[in-house]
Amino acid sequence: MESSTVAVPGKRALEASTMAEAFRLTAEQYPDRVAVRTRHDELTLTWSELRDRVDALAGGLAALGVSRGDTVALMFDNRPEFHVADLAVMMLGATPFSIYQTLAPEQIEYVLNDAATRVALIESAFLANVQEARRGAPALEHLIVLEGGGGEGTTDWEDVEGSDPDFDVEPHWRAVTPDDLLTLIYTSGTTGPPKGVQLAHRNLLAAMRSIEGIVQFPDGARVISWLPSAHIAERGAHHYLPIMFAMTVTCCHDGRQVAAYLPEVRPNWFFAVPRIWEKLKSGLEAMLAAQPEEARTQAQGAIDAAVRKVQLEQAGEPVPAELAAAVAQADEQMFSALRVQLGLDQVSAVNVGAAPTPRAVLEFFHAIGVELGELWGMSETCGAGTVNPPGKVKIGTVGPASPGIEIRLAQDGEVLMRSEVVMVGYRNQPEKTAEAIDPEGWLHTGDIGELDEDGYLRIVDRKKELIINAAGKNMSPANIESTLKGASPLIGQACCIGDARSYNTALIVLDADFAPAWAKQHGLAAADLAALADAPEMVAAVQEGVDAANERLARVEQIKKFHLINGDWLPGGDELTPTMKLKRKPIGAKYADDIEAMYSR
Repeated sequence: MESSTVAVPGKRALEASTMAEAFRLTAEQYPDRVAVRTRHDELTLTWSELRDRVDALAGGLAALGVSRGDTVALMFDNRPEFHVADLAVMMLGATPFSIYQTLAPEQIEYVLNDAATRVALIESAFLANVQEARRGAPALEHLIVLEGGGGEGTTDWEDVEGSDPDFDVEPHWRAVTPDDLLTLIYTSGTTGPPKGVQLAHRNLLAAMRSIEGIVQFPDGARVISWLPSAHIAERGAHHYLPIMFAMTVTCCHDGRQVAAYLPEVRPNWFFAVPRIWEKLKSGLEAMLAAQPEEARTQAQGAIDAAVRKVQLEQAGEPVPAELAAAVAQADEQMFSALRVQLGLDQVSAVNVGAAPTPRAVLEFFHAIGVELGELWGMSETCGAGTVNPPGKVKIGTVGPASPGIEIRLAQDGEVLMRSEVVMVGYRNQPEKTAEAIDPEGWLHTGDIGELDEDGYLRIVDRKKELIINAAGKNMSPANIESTLKGASPLIGQACCIGDARSYNTALIVLDADFAPAWAKQHGLAAADLAALADAPEMVAAVQEGVDAANERLARVEQIKKFHLINGDWLPGGDELTPTMKLKRKPIGAKYADDIEAMYSR
């Protein structure tokens, strides 16, 4: 994978007035550097090759009537053609936006109608659902299908790309202004129909410039595209950021395989939701647990010592010389090899966000030399907000405000943000926009937070998700769930129940990686999660984890009873959004009988 082209001098992409201009500058200055590729280079496009394909597709879309101000829907897995399609629409001054691949037809229909979309580009795997959705979306005129074979009412991608060889893209992208809409982000809808977050070119450019003040990326930096492109984190980290810094993007078509990509790509920046870091941790723990007893004991001792060192450093206390020496030796003999094995040995920064991360997970990675820092942002803020800067991470916080961003707390603790990164507004919902952004320009985020003396922010929970028990006590379910997951590697997911109840309970899902390994080590014949959830030995082991979590929780927060789920919760399913956030209301409805049983016995 070559990415060492010397840049042509000129205006920096970060100085561009639009993302369209930034792309043209990067393609001009780094023509031979690889822009986007698949894992085994089945398809590799340099920045100049990407530009040529983008322009060819833009010409075909223009011939179909796509022009400035239009919206164009995209539905792709993580593959190079997404970048081609998104940029082609952008070059015309139109607004590309992505649809979650896991949405049902009626949900797709809602988004198509809300965006007033006339054109959609999709891959054939999603054709059936889009065709069904199309029946209720009469404005959709053109359905362009990658790989062809879409049948009547569709157009093959190959018949669009390059269909107008005389097309001149120059006047189109130059007509784009900073206030034009760059994309729409449809929120994952944990509490109802999704809202369309409207983001302008100026919003994302401000977010990209803010990042430059935090992380210094090496020339030719590498990232992995693996989150859904409908999520702002994916677009920001693995689409817009590479445009600004001429990075090389490797496409991971199945996000569940991202761990296998890490050691091959060795990214310079890696962002993931907490569940990925939890799985990486449990995978390493399962590997160490499978070693002979002497080696296992030695490895665990080294990790325990390193965690102790991290805890002392975070508390601002001195680290004994003998402990520092032991950890340095462990780093040389063990942790450095683990970082190579993970593929995180060349990172400039690694971050986690979108949900609370168990403290034990953060301490574990710091212990092995991976300085994992939490960050916080929203679709409404281009994913920007606060971030723990490399070298100055405070575990338990999401860091200070990023450059160019103002943060303050309302009287009730709600986090307010003001910045150029704040959205234009919600599409077709002026009332909700007015509720979210006050006359002084402060975005009311809906998150409850606390600021320390250094300006580092700690997120308590979503304002609307706080539990108020029967005695009127306010609690953060997210904090309780994070503590549960941090107390035992057997716990993969947890959903705390307790609103208007006399005590808290939890629905718990076993970790799909660690639980089978634990079962094998303890001589259990069962291997699948459904069977393991019924095994008395597993229930007892999870109870130990719940007991350990309860020791770290206030008495009112403690989990009195739990129910082990027979199976797994998957992104985009009944229980989790595509970005692995809990769907609390659907969970409450689906598991109502199990929940009531915990309160009736």
